[in-house]
Amino acid sequence: MAFSKQHKNKLVAQYTDWVRQSQGIFVLTYTKMSMKDIDTLRAKVREAGGEIHVVKNTLMKLAMDEVGIAEKGVFEGSSIAGFAFSDAPALAKVLSEASAKSEIFAIKGGYLGKEALTASQVKALADLPPLPVMRAMLLGTLLAPASKLVRTLAEPARGLAAVIKAYSEQEAKPAAA
Repeated sequence: MAFSKQHKNKLVAQYTDWVRQSQGIFVLTYTKMSMKDIDTLRAKVREAGGEIHVVKNTLMKLAMDEVGIAEKGVFEGSSIAGFAFSDAPALAKVLSEASAKSEIFAIKGGYLGKEALTASQVKALADLPPLPVMRAMLLGTLLAPASKLVRTLAEPARGLAAVIKAYSEQEAKPAAA
């Protein structure tokens, strides 16, 4: 289907907007895709805070040029681009699972910021824990020395309190007897 110059300019502007807004872009190839397949994938992608679109490679390359991304080798053949607007590892995980369970989709590569990623790097990104888990792990790591210090400082007072309590209980036993 031939697009008019005006329509192509609108598509390039839309692609450029998506690229600027996204934290990461992941590109998949597809074969024998039905609307049911793409709708199922789109629903999962929306849950992960992203969008997925079938893109025209030449127009997507123009959008990447406007943003300043030089490496555009993944835009060959049939391409679906997933745009991670909130959590790039979550979207990478969804797309990695979709490509692993399906013969329809395969990961070609992607971008994290302006850095190009290979298919194996996208899969490695997908293996990262979710953002809330990473934050909890970081917080635990940061708080561990402080909590250990508090326990160390409180231990002598706790030991003294135990000695005084044992002494008072010992004094109370003969009086009760």
